[in-house]
Order: sequence, then structure tokens, then C-alpha cells
Amino acid sequence: MFKFKTAILLGALLILGSSELEAATLPGVPATAEAPAKPEPIVQGGLLGAISSSIDDVQDKLDLNDNLVDAWRVRADRAADEVDKLVNQPSARSGWSVTGDFLMLSGVWLGTFALLTVLGGIAAKRLSQNRWLRTRQRCQDLLGYLLPYTLPAVVCLPLTLYVSHFLQASAGRALALCFAYATSSGIFSTSMLLCVVVMFNTGHKRPAVQIIRDYCPKPLFLIGFLAALSDALTSPQIARQLGGNITSSVAVFTGLFASIIFGYLVLRLRRPVAHLIRNRPLAQRLKQPSLQESLRIFSGLWYWPILLMVMVSAINLIGVGEDNQKALRCALFTTILLIATVFLSTIFQHLFKSRKIEKFQRSSAYKDRFLSLLHALLRIVMAVAFIEILGRIWGVSLFEFAEQNSVGRAIGNALSSIGLIFLVTWLLWVVLDTAIQEALKPPVSKRSARQPSTRVKTILPLLRNAIKIILVVICAITTMANLGINVAPLLAGAGVVGLAIGFGSQQLVQDVITGLFIIIEDTLSIGDWVVLDSGHAGTVEGLTIRTLRLRDGKGFVHSVPFGQIKAVTNQSRQFAYAFFSVQFTYDTDVDKAIELIREAGDSIRDDAFLKYNLQGPLDVFGVDKMDLNGVVLTAQFRTVSGGQYAVSRAFNQRLKKLVDNSPWVHFAQTYPQQVLMPHRVVDGVEEEGPAPENSPVLLPDQPRTQ
Repeated sequence: MFKFKTAILLGALLILGSSELEAATLPGVPATAEAPAKPEPIVQGGLLGAISSSIDDVQDKLDLNDNLVDAWRVRADRAADEVDKLVNQPSARSGWSVTGDFLMLSGVWLGTFALLTVLGGIAAKRLSQNRWLRTRQRCQDLLGYLLPYTLPAVVCLPLTLYVSHFLQASAGRALALCFAYATSSGIFSTSMLLCVVVMFNTGHKRPAVQIIRDYCPKPLFLIGFLAALSDALTSPQIARQLGGNITSSVAVFTGLFASIIFGYLVLRLRRPVAHLIRNRPLAQRLKQPSLQESLRIFSGLWYWPILLMVMVSAINLIGVGEDNQKALRCALFTTILLIATVFLSTIFQHLFKSRKIEKFQRSSAYKDRFLSLLHALLRIVMAVAFIEILGRIWGVSLFEFAEQNSVGRAIGNALSSIGLIFLVTWLLWVVLDTAIQEALKPPVSKRSARQPSTRVKTILPLLRNAIKIILVVICAITTMANLGINVAPLLAGAGVVGLAIGFGSQQLVQDVITGLFIIIEDTLSIGDWVVLDSGHAGTVEGLTIRTLRLRDGKGFVHSVPFGQIKAVTNQSRQFAYAFFSVQFTYDTDVDKAIELIREAGDSIRDDAFLKYNLQGPLDVFGVDKMDLNGVVLTAQFRTVSGGQYAVSRAFNQRLKKLVDNSPWVHFAQTYPQQVLMPHRVVDGVEEEGPAPENSPVLLPDQPRTQ
């Protein structure tokens, strides 16, 4: 859930303490003369050229006010005069009357808030006893913040403003309204931010969420209180009652204190927030290890840029002046925008997640992929809309910048083109990849379409990789062109390099072309048992554009380039034969032997596991040949591809048992052969001479002839 909600939460904390304030001229200090307008530069070179041409404009806007100390001295003197005038100036109303106005409005706010808080707590407690809410802890926590705190804060402020209309304008009335507005804003912002934190209260994130909930309420209330107090003090109505320099000075210091508290809060919460950033479900961590590593690194560094922004904000607060109320008001609207964006993102997340769970079995793969694409596009649109609305809150518009400025137009056109390129590429990849995955997916039931062929399993993965490479190359070239990079020399250089590679690596070209024809002609496929003319044999495990990967019977893997393959023996196509050649002795009854062979074949056909490997009955060919060892009988089964080995082993086992139990059938034995040696008698002694060529062969029990 980190992808959007955690980023928004960090942004909310950042906005509360580091509002980017606009520079304004202090009262009594003459404004700096505006520089003459510069002509719009001519932007060339795409996005990179537009960015480089805007660097000078950015540098010109980073000028600081050298008269800061003098300006604050003037402001302090004027504030002192306003305080003296406020204290010593005679008023139509007495001090007790002014104090009474303050106490009355404060009492109205406190009484209403206390009553609504008690009623909201009772309502939240009773609602939490509901059967539907008992198992939903996050909903109970949300009710525990919304009813006792958020709702009373929202109701008390309008009621206090309504009562104030019946009182005369006075300093007491103004101060009471300031404190009521600041307190309501502090309670409202604190409760809403804690509601956002509660949304993360799942799984292993619960300890970090509990730490944030225990420590954050008081600092968050102080930050919201001080920010709202600054906004209230610098309003025109309050400034007329208390003095413009007094209210603006107090507003600056309250904003500075809010920044300091926020920086301290960031330091105290760096470890719990880091835990929220890097802690993800196990399945996501295993599926995206690179993203998990990036999150782990970011979780250790997330607070450094925030502290830097807090420091910049504090410096701006000291040097800005009376436009502080505008910045704080913008910060309040920014907080509301962040909270609304978080809730909207959460709603979309749960909506798409629930639709996937409910329609997982009945929805098609295209619908699931397009829903994921739509969800991603919605998040991108939400991010762009958030940035645009945030910029308009602070007085900046990205769309106006892209329309009214030449640099903006160049950047906008380049970014729009790049975004459109990525969108079209992504859409094409989703459609093609889903089609290939669906073609490779086996049917889920027997009624479905037939199983994908081995040829499809072989060609489609290669086609998928080729499509991926083509889309990436086209997207990269068009993106570089929109960035302002001249791709013509790159394409020309790539052509020359390709030509050089073609001449220098003819063997590689031969391997690729041979492999292409082998795949197209369906000579072999993944899962086939093949024997190559080079002596390699094994099961085809993989095919690339250049090599064939085999795994032999011992488990060894052989990678053979296609160019080295001249002849292929594929033993896994359509069907095979389990051939039997059995030799019996001459005294064996041949008819009995044939009956035993048929009986062994019938037992194979009746076997529950082996019968699915057969494609026909046993064919007994009879006496194939006779030699010195005995009579040879042959037979065969037609089997499925690869099933001949199991059938042969089972047949030999059954025939051996049948022959052992038969008195009329005997397996022949291979007798050792003896060569007849000529001999002669020399001086009454019999000697054997060397064996002549082509001498007759005798069995050991055959009598010699003189």
C-alpha cells in the first residue's frame, strides 16, 4: 500500500512544517524596482534544451534581501508604537467589558466542544459494538477520531462565529475568535491526519502506527494551532483591532515555532515512518526485490530532504513578512487536499482490489490486465491533478506555464509526446503479452480448447522476447528524439555496426538462420528427446535464437549451436514402437513361446497405468531368425511418443516370470565359441599349429574329427 498512501502521508507532514511562502515587501520598506521584461528565449533541443535554457531564469529569481535586519528593526518599532497605542488609547468600552467578550466566546466554544465530545465518544462506543464493526478495527479507530474530535471541532467554530455577531467589535472578541479558530483547526487537522495514519494499521505495520498514534497528537495539535493562529492574526478584521505590525510579527514567530516543532517531530518519528515505508507483504517483497531494496534505502534517508525544507521554510518565514497569512492559508488548503487525495486513492485501491477478487474466476485475462492498466492511469491522473491543484493553491499553474511561456511549451510538448509514447507502447505490450500468455496457458477443464502444441510453446516465447525488444528499441529511439537527441547518427552507426557484425560473425549468422528454419519447420520442440549427429542426445529444455539446450539422461546440460546441427533424430514425434527380440532354445515349443509373448502383451494392455501408453495391440512377427544360440522371435507395440521405454521394461519383466514358470519354453544362452586348431605329430609328439584363416567354429561339446 506504500505506492501512493505513504508518499501522500510524507507530503502531508512536509506541508505542515515547510510551506513554501512567497516573498513580499515589508511595510515601510520600498519595493525593489522590477527589472525590465526579458524577451522569451528561443528554445531548441527538445526537453533537455528547454530545461537548460530555463536555468538562468531560475538563478535570477534566487536573489535575497540585503536589508532584512533593517526591515525587521522598522517592523519592531512600528509594532511597539501599535502596542503603546492599543494600551494607552482611551476606548468607549471598559476593560471588564472587553474581558467579558473574550470569556463569553471562549465559554461558548469550550462548552459546545465538551458537550459534543462526550456525546461523540458515547456514539463511537455504541457504534463500535455493532456486529459489522467488531471485526474491523480500523473503522472503530476512525470513528474514535471523527465523532469525538473532528465533528465537534467543525461544529463549534461556526457556532462561536454566530454568537460573535451579537457582540460589539473589541480586542477581546477578536482574540477569542482567533483562539477558537486556531484550536478548532488544530484539533481538526490532528484528527484527520491520525485518520490517515490509522489506514496503515495492518499486518506488521501496527507497532509503528501505534507509536505514531501515541506520540503525534500533541505535536500535531501544536503545529495546526500555531499555523491557524498565524492565519487568524493576519486577517484584515483582526489586524484592524490589534494592529497590522503586531499581528504580522506574531504570525511570523508562530510559523517559526511550528517549523521547529515539525522538525523535532520528524526526527522523533524517523524510525516508525521508515518502518511504514519498507514494510510490505512477503509476496510483494519476493516478487519485486529491486523495489524492496530501493524502499529500504529510501527509508533510511526520507527525513533529510524534509529537514532541509523545514530549514528553508524557517528562513523564508524570517524574511517574508506580512504575506505569511497567505502562505499559512495555502498550507491549510494543501493539508485538506492531501487528506482528500489519500482517501480517494484508498477508495480506488479497495475498489479495484475487490473487483479482482470477486471476478477472479469468471473474468478474462484481458479484463484483468486492462483493469490494472486503468488503475495505473487513474493514479497518474490523480498525481497530475494533485500537482496542478497544489500549484494553483500556491499561485502557480503548470498548464499556464506550459501555454504562456516558450520554455514551458517546449517542456510540455516534449513531456506530452513522451507520455503518449509510453502509453501506446504499454498498451501494445499489454495486448500482445496477454495474447501470448493466453495461447500458452493450458486449459482449466476438459471442455476447454485443446492443449497448446509443443510448436506453439517453442515459438511463442521467442516471439514474445522479440516483440519486447522491438517495442523497447522503438520507445527508446522516439523518447531520445523528443529529449532533443539527434538519433540519425545513432541509427547510421547502428547500421554500420550491424553490417560489420554480419561480416565478422558469419558463424553467428549461420546459427541464427539455421535455428530459424529448424523452429519454423518444427524439426524439434521443447520436451522432445533428440539425438544429434554430433553425438549429443537428450531432452530439449530450451531454444534461443542461436543455441539448443539439451539435458541428457545423466542430468548434464548441453548447449549446441544450431550451425553445428546437420542431422537430427527426433524420438518424440507422434508415436514410437516398443520392439522386442527374444531368443529361445531349439528344444523350446515355438507355439508355446508365442502364447507366452501374447499373454505378456495382454497383461500390458490390462495394466491401469501402462494401457494409456499403447496405441494398438501387440504385433507378433514370429520366428525372425535362427543362429547357433537358438531361435529368435520378434514382436512390437505401437506406443505414444516416449512411452516405449516403460512398456519395454514392463513387458520384459512379465515375460521373464512366465518363461520361468513354463516347462516347455527356455531362454537361449550364448555359448562360448571354440576355434578348431589343426595339429600334427612330430617325432611322436602331437603339436597344434596356428589356426588357419576361415577355420570352422565348433561348440565345446562337439566331437573333433580326425
